[in-house]
Amino acid sequence: MSQINEIANQAKTAMEELVAGAKLKKGSLVVVGCSSSEIIGDKLGTNSNVEVAAAVFDAIYSVLKDRGIFLATQCCEHLNRALILERECAEKFGYEIVNVIPQPKAGGSFSTRAYSVFKDPVAVERIQADAGMDIGDVLIGMHLKRIAVPLRLSIKEIGKAHLVCARTRPPFIGGSRAIYNEDLL
Repeated sequence: MSQINEIANQAKTAMEELVAGAKLKKGSLVVVGCSSSEIIGDKLGTNSNVEVAAAVFDAIYSVLKDRGIFLATQCCEHLNRALILERECAEKFGYEIVNVIPQPKAGGSFSTRAYSVFKDPVAVERIQADAGMDIGDVLIGMHLKRIAVPLRLSIKEIGKAHLVCARTRPPFIGGSRAIYNEDLL
């Protein structure tokens, strides 16, 4: 198996585990930040790799698209960590659309791939995702809902990039007498 196929399989398995572990449903929103440089063993932002980014994006997107789950890809710091997603998603959640088209060296190869694959791609500056996948320590936390819970997967790295995932849950309110819905934990 080629290295690209192995990386794609790691990404697919990780996303399948994230979807299951976060109990995501149709219409949920997942944010993914991905450093193709880190995946191939280079320093973040130094060696954007279009082929690697495409393989990872395609694997992740296939898992989410089949389940009706929206994907938002986080751009790099050169675009202030803006996000690329489908217009349908932006409109559903009421996100304000901004004008930028990501490129491998300004936005990142992963978001560039998203922009080329999505049916009607747009960029937004902020979201509140239900779950997230951080490939290469690109810091996606700002795009998760307020209460994020780490989610441990069997996959710890994609290629050579460190993998961190999270799900979110509603805040607990009340006190010692409160009863909570176990399905929302």
